[in-house]
Amino acid sequence: MQTEFDFIVIGAGIAGASVAAHLASSANVAIFEMEDRAAYHTTGRSAASYEPNYGPKPMLAFTRASENFFKSPPEGFAEAALFSTRGSLVLEPMQQEEQGKAYLSSTTNLIELGPSEMLKLLPILRPNYARRGFLDSSTGDLDVDLIHRGYLKLFRAHGGKLFLNAPAQKIWREAQNWCLSTPQGDFKTKTIINAAGAWGDEVAKIAGIKPIGLIPKRRSIGVIPIQGYPDFMSWPFAVDVAETWYAKPQSGKMIVSSADATPVEPHDAYADDMAIAEGVERFMNATTIEVTRLDHSWGGLRTFAPDGSPVIGFDPSTEGFFWLVGQGGYGIQSAPALSRTAAALALRMPIPDDVLAAGLDVTHIHPERLRA
Repeated sequence: MQTEFDFIVIGAGIAGASVAAHLASSANVAIFEMEDRAAYHTTGRSAASYEPNYGPKPMLAFTRASENFFKSPPEGFAEAALFSTRGSLVLEPMQQEEQGKAYLSSTTNLIELGPSEMLKLLPILRPNYARRGFLDSSTGDLDVDLIHRGYLKLFRAHGGKLFLNAPAQKIWREAQNWCLSTPQGDFKTKTIINAAGAWGDEVAKIAGIKPIGLIPKRRSIGVIPIQGYPDFMSWPFAVDVAETWYAKPQSGKMIVSSADATPVEPHDAYADDMAIAEGVERFMNATTIEVTRLDHSWGGLRTFAPDGSPVIGFDPSTEGFFWLVGQGGYGIQSAPALSRTAAALALRMPIPDDVLAAGLDVTHIHPERLRA
């Protein structure tokens, strides 16, 4: 069994799988995943939306630079479409005017709508709920499973090795290498890429690296049946501009959330009953739907750096330790451009021109900004 690699990636979610796929085309790469399957945690529990007007500035750049990939993926990457169009209706109820101004300051290509126009798009909307809304027609649904499997397929096609049930138990420096001890054996590499999501700081501690202050936040999703509206799957993604609730048709049901962001320790997340109840109540206040039961629910973790932007780059204090964490709730929609950028930085190559053209400022993502 091969035990030495140019790069070892810790974490097989979308961040780890996508950067490893790019690196494997020119280097020997392994992914180590602590669970018995890849994408068990955050990646596998996504709301599966493409929202190019959603997120902090670095994520806006990555997301917008990822659009072409989602709409025209490389030949053979996936057996079906990755993207399907679904507009987003951002509602501005009374008392959310200031949030509306802030939203408009960072968004592009929106259409302002009045109450009657919003009702045509979302017929369950209460007529007096919002005085105006904004339609973003550039948004859509993403097939998260296909995207993730496509990157793993590409990774393996380039000779990459995936190790499951392989948490990093010990990480230490030996000469010019990093050494990694796992239940699958001991391994060496020149560069460790820490793509461990909510466990990113834990991996750093094991390696003797100062944590950067990652904050995992729980998001709870309830799934409700919709009856009496045979065309409801064509409805837009709906959210209030202050992001206190959102709803979206998905897989023949409606997902509803209070957009909760409760700081928690890294763990196998589960839905919080109170957060689900709040989301359902706000959904009912905004619409004419009476929710009498949940079909099911789930919880996930969205992990943030202290300033809300992703952390991508070599740790300034230690040779060969690369951070790829803090994607928050934007990891899927930004993955194509973010992973190309991370791979370029890991190989010490220039950042792709199209990502820079989309507005990325590399100082906003480098770990050094958090070491002051």
